[in-house]
Amino acid sequence: MSHTFEELVAKQRAADAAHAQAEELRDAYGPPAEQRWTGRQSGTYETALRAWRDLDRDARTAMSEYARDTGRPRADVEAEVARAVAAPEDT
Repeated sequence: MSHTFEELVAKQRAADAAHAQAEELRDAYGPPAEQRWTGRQSGTYETALRAWRDLDRDARTAMSEYARDTGRPRADVEAEVARAVAAPEDT
């Protein structure tokens, strides 16, 4: 499947947002080794963690495919995507 650079940036932004959500939940609930989480808290956190991992895997796979399709090193593509993600979004 062919990806555009804009799709790579969107995928990475989605993965970063999901990671931030998982971190926020962990911060709100406290460290699992120190706090007893309820079943609902554990389920919510595990769902957020899986979402982040899935989105991150999809972004990495798309970057690999894009690098292969364009004949560029993956590290260069990842660095370019990281710069684009760090730049403010056009509104």
